Amino acid sequence: MSTSSGTVRLHRVLRAPPSRVYRAFLDAAAMAKWLPPHGFTATVHALDARVGGSHRMTFTAFAGGESHSFGGSYVELVPGRLIRYTDRFDDPALAGEMQVTVTLHEVACGTSLDIVQAGIPTAIPVEFCYLGWQESLGQLAALVEFGNPTADADSSAPDTT
Repeated sequence: MSTSSGTVRLHRVLRAPPSRVYRAFLDAAAMAKWLPPHGFTATVHALDARVGGSHRMTFTAFAGGESHSFGGSYVELVPGRLIRYTDRFDDPALAGEMQVTVTLHEVACGTSLDIVQAGIPTAIPVEFCYLGWQESLGQLAALVEFGNPTADADSSAPDTT
């Protein structure tokens, strides 16, 4: 697989309603739990989940303590359906802005989730991005897949308007 494209595309079906999955992408405590890939912890420094709002976080390797920080801004938010945001690493060796699009569709068993991450710095092999996202999405599933997959009793999604 070529690393020159700098884009990954992922798909997963989750046994949870779109509102719950959407909330997991915009809640700091939830993101700290599911987003860091295996072997990493996350610190969410800021998360302003509204169009034009920003986010900042750090992933730290539990074993060695190495860390990388990144942040970006929210470009488009459609509750329960769409999240578009940017990410930029603080490390100059990982220069460039990534664009992430998260699309949610309600399906009979819960949510069909599609993610496109574009603009991945050439220093990061695309295969590592796939692996990291796959690990993260497994953790996302563990977080959101509980109770009735077609109803969300706790629909207190952040106000993104």
